[in-house]
Amino acid sequence: MTTDYQRVLLAVDLTDASDLVAKRALDVVRRHGAKLTVVHIVEYMPVEPMGEALMPTVTVEADVLTSAEKRLNDFVIRHGVADAERQVVIGHIKSEVVHIAREKNADLIVIGSHERHGLGVLINFTEDAVMHASPCDVLTVRLPD
Repeated sequence: MTTDYQRVLLAVDLTDASDLVAKRALDVVRRHGAKLTVVHIVEYMPVEPMGEALMPTVTVEADVLTSAEKRLNDFVIRHGVADAERQVVIGHIKSEVVHIAREKNADLIVIGSHERHGLGVLINFTEDAVMHASPCDVLTVRLPD
């Protein structure tokens, strides 16, 4: 049984904090010679239909996906991993990250984590939910406030 990571899934929100998360993931990828998949989940937000026309909702969703795909492409190029597989999905972050990890047979998920204070400690945050539902190891990278 090998303990080397072979398939790393990097989940990013494409904020400035994603650079630190990517740095940690790329360190693991380079050390282990692993295959990298970078994923960005556009959080699903139900939209109240505008009358009977579905077109505005569909157009907004397509625009959001196109924009996110461009930003993710720029992100992987900026980090020197233009050959990495990438995926943009609309959905719930936790379930999509776990689903993609299973689909890609990932053995490590790398995701950012913000420090919590007060009542925030009691709330089930995304990285905790991913960690508990994950089919593999999860590296949570502590992000600055």
